[in-house]
Amino acid sequence: MELRSVPLAEIRRRYGGEGQRVGSALLAELRADPRVGARALAHSLESRRARSAAEKWRLRHLFTLERRLQNDGLERIAGVDEVGVGPLAGPVVAASVVLPRRISLPGLNDSKKLSREARERIAAQIRTHAAHVSLGAASPEEIDQLNIYQATLLAMRRAVEGLVQPPDMLLVDARKVPGVEVPQRALIDGDARVACIAAASIVAKVYRDGLMRELDRLYPGYGFATNVGYGTAEHLRALQRRGPTPIHRRSYAPVDAASR
Repeated sequence: MELRSVPLAEIRRRYGGEGQRVGSALLAELRADPRVGARALAHSLESRRARSAAEKWRLRHLFTLERRLQNDGLERIAGVDEVGVGPLAGPVVAASVVLPRRISLPGLNDSKKLSREARERIAAQIRTHAAHVSLGAASPEEIDQLNIYQATLLAMRRAVEGLVQPPDMLLVDARKVPGVEVPQRALIDGDARVACIAAASIVAKVYRDGLMRELDRLYPGYGFATNVGYGTAEHLRALQRRGPTPIHRRSYAPVDAASR
C-alpha cells in the first residue's frame, strides 16, 4: 500500500511511539509525501532516530574504560561514588558497584542528570543484574568529628570493604579511597564518563534519598522527604523555629547558628 494513501493518524499510531523502529525507506516516503503533516512527521522521526543513535554511542562510550581494563585481565572493576556532601542533615553515603561484562542499562548516567523515577528504575536494574553492590555511610556524628571530606572517604572505604569479593581495580569519582589495598584511579567527572561509577552514583543517591524520606517521618517539619537534608528555605526556617535534630550536622554553619 502506498503510504500517502494511509491517514496521518494511522501512520502516527504505527510509527510514532518511542520504541518503534523506523527505516530509511519509510522516512524517504514521508519526506516525498505532499502532505505537510507527513513531512513534519518525517522530520520528527529523523530527530528521534538521531537521538537514539547518540544515546547508543553514549552508553557504549560509558563502558569503554571498563572493557579495556577487563581485556587487560582486571575482571572485577568496582566503581565508587558518594552522595550527601552538601546537606545539613543525614549521613554521607557511598556505593561501590561491580558490573558484569554483559549488562544492558538503558538511560545509565550521572545520577544528578536523571529524574527520580529514572534513578529508581535504573537502581533496581543495577541491584538485580550487577555482579556486586555495596553501600557505606558515615553518620552526622562522624562528619562532625572528622570533617566532611574525611567522613566521605570513610564512607567510600566502607563501601569498598563491603564488597563480597575484593575488586581487581577501583574507579573512583574525583578522589582516591584510603586504606584499601586495591589499585585505583581517580577520574574527574567519572560519574558521567564511566559506567560503574555512574551506577554507584545512582545506587547511593536512591538509597540516601529513601533513607531521608524515612527520617522525615521521625523528624517531621523539616521537609527531609523533599529536600533530603539540603539547606532549602523551608529547611532553614524550620531550623530557626525548631532547632536541630539528632541527624543534623552540628559542624555546618547554619546548624551551628540555630543551636545557639
